[in-house]
This record gives sequence, structure tokens and C-alpha cells, in this order.
Amino acid sequence: MAGSMTFAQWGNDLYTGRRSYPIVPRRRVWFSIVGVLGLASILILSTKGLVLGIDFRGGSEFTVNQATTTEQSVAIDAVDEVLPDDEPRVAVVGGDSVRVQTSQVEGDEEAAVVDALAAGYGVDPADVDASFVGPTWGAAVSERALWGVVVFVLLAAGFMAIYFRAWRMSVAGIVAMLCDLLISAGVYALIGWEVTPSTIIGFLTILGFSLYDKMVVFDKVRENTTGVLEQSRSTYSERANLAVNQTLVRSINTSVVALLPVAGILFLGALWLGAGTLRDLSLSLFVGIAVGAASSIFLATPLDVSLREREPKYREHTQRVLTERATLAASGGHDAELAAAAAGRAQLIPGHHQGTAAQPRRRRSGR
Repeated sequence: MAGSMTFAQWGNDLYTGRRSYPIVPRRRVWFSIVGVLGLASILILSTKGLVLGIDFRGGSEFTVNQATTTEQSVAIDAVDEVLPDDEPRVAVVGGDSVRVQTSQVEGDEEAAVVDALAAGYGVDPADVDASFVGPTWGAAVSERALWGVVVFVLLAAGFMAIYFRAWRMSVAGIVAMLCDLLISAGVYALIGWEVTPSTIIGFLTILGFSLYDKMVVFDKVRENTTGVLEQSRSTYSERANLAVNQTLVRSINTSVVALLPVAGILFLGALWLGAGTLRDLSLSLFVGIAVGAASSIFLATPLDVSLREREPKYREHTQRVLTERATLAASGGHDAELAAAAAGRAQLIPGHHQGTAAQPRRRRSGR
């Protein structure tokens, strides 16, 4: 149909610069949004907190297999008969099984809880599995999970600093990844699902995905900004903005492809079919991938630009470019693209699609 634009054509226009979205110039808006989401996540985590699974806090776990009903109130009443001061955590797993977690009990108390659950759900006591995790094991798992995150962040920071030869990109990437982790944890706490080892694996996985997406964008930024201070057609900010637009379609495609199977696991497997063992991993992956993709576009590169523009040489270069544009526009220069840029109508970088530094055109004297 005439006048319609395909997704491929839209992506091609973004890559060539015929179409451009002011993502980097509006970085204060994105920073404000991230700040609000981060603050909200901190408030949720500090007030509601994460619901730690038995692997982290220790305790006893009872699984009622092939229960005649999956009403959680039955388990709560059964545990209350034996442990009146306990607050059990009850969840349905696998469709016809009920998982009950309590404080650590042994011996006669454990047998009494098994009998109460069996009577409440109408099954044989042999169909109720009992196990417990000691607090020492839970503390060890928590410590290992924390060290896993710390080691990953340090290795990622070192790798990015060496690869890009720029500490600013490393700092921007790490800050964006930590924001991904904070917001994902806030969403997880808001929903109230238990944090299990699968959740931690999911968080580490999303950090890896987030790092990959940011590496793709930063690599294009580095390509576009090579020799940027040696020319006067465009600023570092404009070339970085072009890089974000050029990788926008790739970021969207990669994120959608990654989200589809995770969404299938989360919504079909965990929520519809009742595969409770999958929901912890799938929720952390789903939220983290979505947040990581957004931060790669709206946070990482704008933050890198903000750090660059704090340096005198980049500020002076930006001022020089803008001054030359304003002079050209005021004098009615013949370079239409520069005049449009001076008027704020374009951010094109002609001749700069393969990493070469575009040189300024000669101006006609007008005499």
C-alpha cells in the first residue's frame, strides 16, 4: 500500500540516518524515569522485602503428593494444629501437589505435621515427603550467590574497560546493569514470589544478556565516534545518538526473540500448567531481559555521553561545532544539511556509516 513503511525499511532509515529519534538528547528524561523506578524498587525492597526460599533461610519442607484438593487453607490449619506459633508458606506445585514450608522441625513434631497434612488432604502419610535445610546451609548459599554477583560485575567492568579502552563506557555499562538488577529485584519483591537458587541463576543470566546488548550498542558508538574530535560536522553526542538508532532494531529483535520462549515458560508452563519449579527462573528472566533491553537503549549510552561531556575537550568540541553551525545558518550557507542541523531539524552524519570520520565540506565564499 502506498505510503506504508515496512519494519525493514524503518530499520534501514534508522541505520542510514534518514530517520532519527532524539534518545541521547533527551537523556535527562530517561535518567529521571530510571531514578523513579530505582527509588520505587528500593522502597519496595526495604518495606516489603524479598521472600527468601527455604534454601536461604533454612527450615522444613513438606510436599503433599496427589492431594485431593489444593486449597492452601487446609495446609495452614493442619500446621496450626501442631505448630500454633508458626506461619507456614504454602504453594501449589505440579497441579495436584502442595508444598508447605515451616520452621525447622524434627522427630515427633515432623511426624505430627506429616499426619496432619495427610489427614487434611485425604492422602496416605507415605504420600507426604518431608525434608529440611539447616540455617548454616542457607547462609552458605546466600554468601555464594552474593559473591557470584560481585565477581560477575568486576569481571564485566574489567573486560569492558579493556575492550573499549575507555573507563566511561565501563562505568556506564556497569551502572546500567546494576539498575537492571535493582529494578528486576524490585518487581520480584512486588509480586512476592520466593527467591530460590533458580531466581539467582536467572538474575545472573539477565546480567549476561544485559552486558551483551550493551556491548553491541557501545561497539557501534565506538565505531561512529572514532576521530570525532578531529572534525567539526557533528558532536560526540550526535554520533552516539546515531549509533543508538542504528542498533535499535537489533536490540528490539534480540529482546523479542529472547522474551518469547521465556514468556512461554512463564505464562504457559508456570502459571497455566502449574509447573511451580519453573516460575522463579522464568519471572526473573522475563523482567530482567525486558529491563536490560530498555536500559541498553535509554540509559547506557546517554550515561556514557554525560560522562564524556564532563571533560573539557569534549565540551570545547561541542561548542565549536554548534558555533560553526549557527554561523553557517545565520550567513545562509549552501550546505543544507548543516543548516538543518543548526536549526535543530536533522542529526544526519553524511558519509559516516562505516566508521570513517566525515570531514566538513568547503564553504563557498559567496563573493
